[in-house]
Amino acid sequence: MYQFLTPVLVLILWSLIIWCVMYARRIPAMQKYKIAPDTAKNPDGDWKGKLPANVQYAAHNYNHLMEQPTIFYALMFYLQLSGLNDGLFAHLAWVYVILRIIHSLVQITNNKVMVRFVVFSLSTVVLIVMALRAAAMVF
Repeated sequence: MYQFLTPVLVLILWSLIIWCVMYARRIPAMQKYKIAPDTAKNPDGDWKGKLPANVQYAAHNYNHLMEQPTIFYALMFYLQLSGLNDGLFAHLAWVYVILRIIHSLVQITNNKVMVRFVVFSLSTVVLIVMALRAAAMVF
């Protein structure tokens, strides 16, 4: 028997890896550019503008992993609890997670916006298909 919620665990672990990358970049950069930690009280403060873009990419990606994937998590638990956890949903979940990982890798490396946009759009389409299929099965 496959573990239906394993893609959820993988995306959670990936999000934590990105969190580590974010701070592995941010802390040394803050030290290098002599940005005092107390200046970071305001998340929208001008201190971020003093950091190089590549340092900020991981933080941006971490924020992205806290946004749309919340829909994915809720949907996956709904599917599991409602008994709609079939093989097609499991495959679609893996496709979604793989696309989100690719999105992260693009954003934290060369950050090509059009590549990111295509990957993000594909992952969103997968999520929409999953949600519509679940709705069709319920209603």
